[in-house]
Amino acid sequence: MRRAGPSVVAWVRAHRPLADALGFATLAVVLAALGLVGLWTLFSVLPQPLSPWWSLALALPASALVLLRPRAPLALLTASLVLLAIDLLTVGGIVTLVVVLDLLYAATLAAGPAGRRRILAGIAVAVIGVGVAAFAAADDIRIAVLVTLQLGALAGMDYWYATSVAQAHELVALHRARAEDAERLAERDRAEAVQREREQMARELHDLVAGHVAAIAIRAEAALSLDAAPGRDREALRAVRDSSLEAHQALRSMIAVLRTGDAAVAAPGRDALPGLVDDARRHGLHVRLDDSLPRGIPSPVDQAVIRIVQESLANCVRHAAGAEVDVVLDSVDGGDVRVRVDSRGGSALTRPPIRGNGWGLELLRERARALGGQLEAGPTDAGWSVRATIPVGAAA
Repeated sequence: MRRAGPSVVAWVRAHRPLADALGFATLAVVLAALGLVGLWTLFSVLPQPLSPWWSLALALPASALVLLRPRAPLALLTASLVLLAIDLLTVGGIVTLVVVLDLLYAATLAAGPAGRRRILAGIAVAVIGVGVAAFAAADDIRIAVLVTLQLGALAGMDYWYATSVAQAHELVALHRARAEDAERLAERDRAEAVQREREQMARELHDLVAGHVAAIAIRAEAALSLDAAPGRDREALRAVRDSSLEAHQALRSMIAVLRTGDAAVAAPGRDALPGLVDDARRHGLHVRLDDSLPRGIPSPVDQAVIRIVQESLANCVRHAAGAEVDVVLDSVDGGDVRVRVDSRGGSALTRPPIRGNGWGLELLRERARALGGQLEAGPTDAGWSVRATIPVGAAA
């Protein structure tokens, strides 16, 4: 017995139109057997009552319409209304009215907002029409009002409930769509955040590590290309050692960020500027520094200035060895920060063969754009120039 109940319920749910049709047909047979017909004698056009079993002639076809309910509920509702009209004029059964209400619910549930408004207008016209017909048949306004109220209450309640269910389904679909949109936006934000982190990591790796590794190669090559001299060799080894330690420390910082996410990559500030200039001079550049920037500029702008100078000097070492380089830092009325690195003369290194790919300047442009500024780099009549303008207020 415990297994039979759930299996019957499951079958009814899986075959709901068939189950409803069988239920309506069974109800029609029971009502005919009990003689519960002739409830609408007010509208009957027959000279005398018919046998209750004649009600099955309309009730069974009406029940059969329910089998096709999922496919075309509105068309079936129209067909059931025709059967109901014939029933009202003849035997006056109940099942045809029940089928009309069932198909009215299905049609309202399947319709959109505009379709539901049309169905409501149709209900109003039908109820008023039945009321007028009742008044014409009974010639009594009280009976006409009573019939109109009864039919209006049945159809109105059926329509209201179907509309409530349909709106609930639409609301659920709307919330589901919004949730899916929010999920897509969140996924896009996550992807953008990952991309920004990767770009930031690429910039830091390039700025912190690539320059040190290139310096190691240049210094080692310089030492190898000269005649052996104890003092000079030791100086070259110390330079290689210093660059190696700096690259090692930078890599450790990057690994800490990747592993834990709670560490920050140490970025140099203006205090590192003299060291960058001295290092460039040790590589053979003739650097003149003119730093007239005010103190207290925002840290992101300060770090961007140092990165631009660092990359520009590194490019001079690789592509304009021995050049004269002017580094000018100033601001426009205490507002935009300007960076200019101009090189004249010099020659590109042939050994070691350090081939560039243009990423350095492009990363600098990205860094400047991220702060609302711009960076331009290109050849001049005397050599090469890098010029950047960064607004101080964008980083505040």
